[in-house]
Amino acid sequence: MHVPFPRLNCHCPELIPGVNSNKKQMCFDWGPGEMLVCETSFNKKEKSEKVPGCPFIYIVRKDVDVYSQILRKLFNESHGIFVGLQRIEEELTGKSRKAQLVRVSKNYRSVIRACMEEMHQVAIAAKDPASGCQFSSQVSILSAMELIWNLCEILFIEVAPAGPLLLHLLDWVRLHVCEVDTLSADVLGSENPNKHESFWNLVTILVLQGRLDEARQMLSKEADANPASAGMCRILGELMRTMPILSPGNTQTLTELELKWQHWCEECERHLQDGTFAASPRLESLCKIMLGDEVALLEQKELLSNWYHFLVTRLLYSHPTVKPIDLHFYAQSSLDMFLGGESNPEPLDNILLAAFEFDIHQVIKECSIALSNWWFVAHLTDLLDHCRLLQSHNLYFGSNMREFLLLEYASGLFAHHSLWQLGVDYFDYCPELGRVSLELHIERIPLNTEQKALKVLRICEQRQMTEQVRSICKILAMKAVRNNRLGSALSWSIRAKDAAFATLVSDRFLKDYCERGCFSDLDLIDNLGPAMMLSDRLTFLGKYREFHRLYGEKRFSDAASLLLSLMTSQIAPHSFWMTLLTDALPLLEQKQVIFSADQTYELMRCLENLTSRKPDCGEPDTQRLQEDDIETTKVDMLRLALARNLARAIIREGSLEGS
Repeated sequence: MHVPFPRLNCHCPELIPGVNSNKKQMCFDWGPGEMLVCETSFNKKEKSEKVPGCPFIYIVRKDVDVYSQILRKLFNESHGIFVGLQRIEEELTGKSRKAQLVRVSKNYRSVIRACMEEMHQVAIAAKDPASGCQFSSQVSILSAMELIWNLCEILFIEVAPAGPLLLHLLDWVRLHVCEVDTLSADVLGSENPNKHESFWNLVTILVLQGRLDEARQMLSKEADANPASAGMCRILGELMRTMPILSPGNTQTLTELELKWQHWCEECERHLQDGTFAASPRLESLCKIMLGDEVALLEQKELLSNWYHFLVTRLLYSHPTVKPIDLHFYAQSSLDMFLGGESNPEPLDNILLAAFEFDIHQVIKECSIALSNWWFVAHLTDLLDHCRLLQSHNLYFGSNMREFLLLEYASGLFAHHSLWQLGVDYFDYCPELGRVSLELHIERIPLNTEQKALKVLRICEQRQMTEQVRSICKILAMKAVRNNRLGSALSWSIRAKDAAFATLVSDRFLKDYCERGCFSDLDLIDNLGPAMMLSDRLTFLGKYREFHRLYGEKRFSDAASLLLSLMTSQIAPHSFWMTLLTDALPLLEQKQVIFSADQTYELMRCLENLTSRKPDCGEPDTQRLQEDDIETTKVDMLRLALARNLARAIIREGSLEGS
């Protein structure tokens, strides 16, 4: 895959139209919603500037990368790796610790590369040139991220010593300067490879990358096709074959390698002095490159393409046993030589230099400035912290660098409608300020649907966030009331343990009953259980429903006792007394005496209390007169029924006493 060259550009400030720095204007900094809100000088067109008006508000979004469909895969995949790393922390010990951390690092890199390849395909398929350019730019940034991460993995996590260090750096360059594979396929696929216009470029790049076996194979093709240069190709090929290099399974010491290296260099030098390759400038140039001739290397600037490729090639052919502590010297000199004072280092150059200097904090700082979101620095810092490389670096406001960057990254995730769920886990693994930050952010999640609300609620309940649970339940209860979903509202208010709101909803249930003559959400009311003790009104609602159930089951005595207790215990609202007394009428008219004389006296007292409390409503209108007539009729019927029942109860009780 040929991707745009890794590149990072520091962000240009976003121009906010209509902001006049000479005037005092409202401006809010980044908040939990990840927005910057600025008042502008634009007013409605029909108004003059002198007339006060409501200005337009311009919103600048932060962390826009969370809205990229492809980058969301990066966030989702890396979340699993992050959580897995936190969970295995206790198991990481001894030699296995390093191997585990290297594996985690490679997992992160594989996720970056997968996203980069997908983004590259999207960029190729883009029909709009502007979109294609934007995607290509993103591919370039992802490529730079993988380049930096890979180098940090070699230097800080692998901690490769002299010898193996160069092998890792060669793999690093080969992975990120991959045009040679495309070029090789193109050349070898031609009818006469040695006649291809890019044949010698290919051979040179293979030598520059230390891929000497492949370079020898290409030279053998040249020798077969061109007898005049066959001898020179054979000699150079033999030099390539015998070049000493420390292979992974080799047991030779660095001292032995250096001795062999000196002898090999002397042999290369002798061939140059003897003019072995004088007849072929290309072969002579290759021999000079293999001797680490800096002039010969710089002549291949276009093929090297960047200074860090030049650095690794220079080390390969001049200092193959370079020690990690000396890397920064060669890195700085290679950058200076490669740029030659013609241009200034770019942000990517500064980051790589800081890595070669083993300045982890500078790497993180430069990446924070250059990259458009916190994903890279947050995950890299967390991994390096697990390598115990950052534990001495605490920040002045009470958190360490790892936690600060994870908090910033998680805050950005909370700006997205679905990625906020990933942010929860990042907050969980921030021991100092994670809990407080999660509480602040979770309260600002828009609860658009009940399904989303249940997710948020479950998260809060799992973490014993009592206040947030109560707040969310109250919000949902209010929404349910506004939508006239009384059962849902009552359920949420009970879950919130909010007595006042439960009373309000219970009143709505009773009002609804008075208007319709039946209850809605019977299952909920029938199964309130201990929850009905949350408020007196809720208790009354549950007990009143129980009265109807007893009446329906023809358990009239139990129903009558419950109805009377609701009135005499003062638990029923006075506005509902007439309804309760009216409910008593069918029981009073039963053939069998249900209410005893004492119970009947209590009902009479309640009726008199109710009628004596009737307020003076001023001038009566037609509707009021009609309502009064109906109520008067009810009162008369109740008095008559109570009088009859009292007489029947006295006679019955007298008969029972006489017998």
